[in-house]
Amino acid sequence: MKLFIIIVQQQDADGLAGLMRDADIRFTRIDSAGGFLQQGNVTFLTGVDDERIGELMALIKRGATTRVQMVSPIPAMLEPGELAVPYPAEVQVGGATIFGFDVERFEPL
Repeated sequence: MKLFIIIVQQQDADGLAGLMRDADIRFTRIDSAGGFLQQGNVTFLTGVDDERIGELMALIKRGATTRVQMVSPIPAMLEPGELAVPYPAEVQVGGATIFGFDVERFEPL
């Protein structure tokens, strides 16, 4: 058995939750926020048997898509006399960040 921590953007969370529910994969959903873009994220915690890991990864790939977004960078502190013109930049957002851990013991109470 493995414990997975799955972090996705807020806009992908409901779709991924539905896919995991339909596949009878139980999870805990925690709202969180990202540090770089300051946008809403959702963190899922789930434990799956080793034989279902491939199924879980396929669901995540299907439910958490990547896309390009334009962002305006926040300028760093400027020295007197400097002028900063923040230009929008394209960044890839979405997808998922996944952490997997071995579970030595699982005991439902």
